[in-house]
Amino acid sequence: MQSFSPIKEKLNPVIAAERVFSLIKHELSLVEKEFARQAESNVQVINYLGSYLQKSGGKRVRPALSILSNYAVGGDSSGENSIRIATVMEFLHTATLVHDDIIDNADTRRNRPSVNARFGNQASVLMGDWLYMTAFETSLTERSLEILDILTLITRKMTEGELIQLTTLGKSDISQDEYFDIIRRKTAYLFSASCEIGAIVGRASPDEQAALKNYGLNLGTAFQLADDILDFVSDEKDLGKATGADLIEGKVTLPLILLLADRPEMKADIERIMIDGNYQSFSRSNLLDALESGGYLSRTRKQAYQYAERALKNLEILPQTRYRQALEEIPSFLIDRKN
Repeated sequence: MQSFSPIKEKLNPVIAAERVFSLIKHELSLVEKEFARQAESNVQVINYLGSYLQKSGGKRVRPALSILSNYAVGGDSSGENSIRIATVMEFLHTATLVHDDIIDNADTRRNRPSVNARFGNQASVLMGDWLYMTAFETSLTERSLEILDILTLITRKMTEGELIQLTTLGKSDISQDEYFDIIRRKTAYLFSASCEIGAIVGRASPDEQAALKNYGLNLGTAFQLADDILDFVSDEKDLGKATGADLIEGKVTLPLILLLADRPEMKADIERIMIDGNYQSFSRSNLLDALESGGYLSRTRKQAYQYAERALKNLEILPQTRYRQALEEIPSFLIDRKN
């Protein structure tokens, strides 16, 4: 598959990931400890669910972005508030995953049973709510109305994104504008907030704060575009959850939007998959062949790289440090990752 990939040529994605995460390995270990501490409760079921969620792992991209943004603007590398805020971002992300899996009836997450599959929807809904509230409670220790405003805004945006997506489920005629609005709300705004709040904690200038906010928004959009490609091309073991699930759940993503614009005769096949909830009427391999042969996956990847390039442009205002370099290298593995 051909792709427009100046970032890919800059650094191997595996090397990029190792370099970025090794730079803040100590800080991320403190985030893990803070996550465990915050998840402690005198309610036994919360202790158990919190431990299960933490052990489910994840790339911890959002806390990493928060920490790196803080350091990139000259923030205190020994500050406890940076770790707390990074943990807040992971709590919010985890809460969205818990609720998303309930909505999508997902059975697996990161190669483990999802919380709803393991413990049921009722406990999962309440645990997601508890994670949201814990994130807000922790953020209050900063005594910053600006941070609280950002967190309130993005939580509303993410919820709106879920609701908007629910209204588009099963629709094959979703527009690119609708698609990008949904992925910004569901994914990119949390990336943006992670960077912006990290910058605030690091006492960034207004221009630096705005630059990191926009960097996160562009990076998050690129991330979700790459995620939508993975849903078609990855295998279940690498992805950590069922592949090809988006369409079965009634979600039409950018590769399919592009396909249907050129080949409207495939609309009936796409709609049948969504109605049936499986690929029996039109095989997943045949759909993948159509997406690859028509260049729709490569066109989607090209757009991901374009958003990544915009993110890199946003960083030009920052001083040249190893932390800015790490932010510049993050797109390399977020777009070309296998999971």
